[in-house]
Amino acid sequence: MIPLAAAWQLAHPSSFILHPSSLPLAAAWQFTLLGLPARLERPEGLLFLAGVLVAAVLLLRAIVKRSRALLGRVPERLLPRMAPGAGTGRDLWSAGSLVAGLALLSVAAAQPQCGTRTELARRYGIDLVIALDASNSMLARDVRPSRIDRAKLELASLLDRLKGDRVGIVVFAGDAFVQCPLTTDYSAAKLFLRAVNPDALPQQGTALAAALKTSRDLFRAGGRGAAGRALVLITDGEDHEGDVDAALKDLNEDGVRVFAVGVGSASGEPIPVPGPDGSVTGYRKDSHGRTIMTRLDEAVLRKLAEATGGRYVHSASGDLGVGEVYEELDRMDKSEFESRLTVQYDNRYAAFAWPGFALACAGLAFGEGRFRRRAEAGR
Repeated sequence: MIPLAAAWQLAHPSSFILHPSSLPLAAAWQFTLLGLPARLERPEGLLFLAGVLVAAVLLLRAIVKRSRALLGRVPERLLPRMAPGAGTGRDLWSAGSLVAGLALLSVAAAQPQCGTRTELARRYGIDLVIALDASNSMLARDVRPSRIDRAKLELASLLDRLKGDRVGIVVFAGDAFVQCPLTTDYSAAKLFLRAVNPDALPQQGTALAAALKTSRDLFRAGGRGAAGRALVLITDGEDHEGDVDAALKDLNEDGVRVFAVGVGSASGEPIPVPGPDGSVTGYRKDSHGRTIMTRLDEAVLRKLAEATGGRYVHSASGDLGVGEVYEELDRMDKSEFESRLTVQYDNRYAAFAWPGFALACAGLAFGEGRFRRRAEAGR
């Protein structure tokens, strides 16, 4: 399937005849010009030609109207003496230069490209796995709008700042699973991230060990042993399963640095029961009818971060501190994990922009005022 941003093939290889297509105007137009591959990278720039055409019609109409009005008052043989410099030819030349210049500038705005060259593109980055706690305790609202929603917002912002890194997503509660495999398609990763919902998980709890093991398996499946590896763990730290030490040992052996982000407050917060409209209809209770309080356990998260050379982050303000984690990730050693030959087009917009600018300036500069001053100076 051809992606929406893929080039739009419009012409037969042996001609310069454009063919219609159902793809949007914003897609690049490809064609062959004199045997050379060419394209318009921003074909929407040609829409300015419609405005230029309207301007040309209005200018021509104004010139004809003015010429008729002048000839109705002054005989043609007396025009040089009574209205020096007021000639239809000059007006047409000035308007034509202005219109031609604007038309060339419109073509330049479409960013014409002709000719290609082959370049070796290399991509550098790290492997990053995001392990997101989606247990019911993440529904607590000591962080607005809720722990889980705040985490998803900041992780989406983190994905927007990544450049070249491969990212995967692991979701965990009572068990852990891969929500998104390692990819450089950040838009797809954000779609998987938005789909995370505690209500959709069949097994509740907080299995940190399972999250760490699943993240380790995801790193190994990526097949890049020499690349930098980082695990961003976002949770309230309430581990209900144990056995974290064994998983931590495996991460250390694989050179994975854990950046733990603590969510929530240590003082405790009740877990709301959301209604269909998102409002709180009550709070979760245990088997004895007591309200369940969820508290941030910073000790285990600090242990994970320190043991792997990572960092623990917890912010008492409105954000979670994911921005600080990005700064740490950006300082990590990046490895080359992809190199491929790419075809680059040569930009030719300057061949249209400079002549268009010159013609537009000429059409404005040599208007009626300039000719009249010259005529008056010669008398």
